[in-house]
Amino acid sequence: MSKKRVLTGVTTTGIPHLGNYVGAIRPAIRAAKNEQTESFLFLADYHGIIKCHDPAMIHESTQAVAATWLACGLNPERTTFYRQSDIPEIMELNWILTCITAKGLMNRAHAYKAAVQENLDKGQEDQDHQIEMGLYSYPILMSADILMFKANEVPVGRDQIQHVEMARDIAGRFNHRFKEVFTLPEVKIDENVELLVGLDGRKMSKSYGNTIPLWES
Repeated sequence: MSKKRVLTGVTTTGIPHLGNYVGAIRPAIRAAKNEQTESFLFLADYHGIIKCHDPAMIHESTQAVAATWLACGLNPERTTFYRQSDIPEIMELNWILTCITAKGLMNRAHAYKAAVQENLDKGQEDQDHQIEMGLYSYPILMSADILMFKANEVPVGRDQIQHVEMARDIAGRFNHRFKEVFTLPEVKIDENVELLVGLDGRKMSKSYGNTIPLWES
């Protein structure tokens, strides 16, 4: 009987917070303890540079996220634990997937639509004002992360469900056009946990600066 592969990561743009813990870290650690599971857990530093352009912050956050995984119970003997940027094949796959992904699919991504709406609300004539390709193509890079290791399950918070569904769409498109290469991933959600709200009432996110750090007393 083949083992089930579980994969997830945390972006390295700050100190891990309670949202990271309940959405990704806790369910991934639990899954890794199952003898029938292969776990792939990573430090998402390529994702980090989408919104953070401070190399020192990325470096500090990478160490903090790694320490958090270990402190929360990650067993290096049973887990493939890695830094995203140490796997050059991820970026190679990212480009291949970019070449077969429909632009319309990316237009529907929640983060991109939110950025466009913010510009419209401000009265910007150009709806794409200051929106960079890193944000726009984020779901393709996440797809490469998932499909590279043929993950069966991806533990994520509810706000990331769309990205896993997009990874399925992209994998299916590739498999249909060429050959059956990629596994279609499934979302893994803890149904007993609601989306954590940040200090300002919005989703808890390092991007909003409204988080409760996991290391607070």
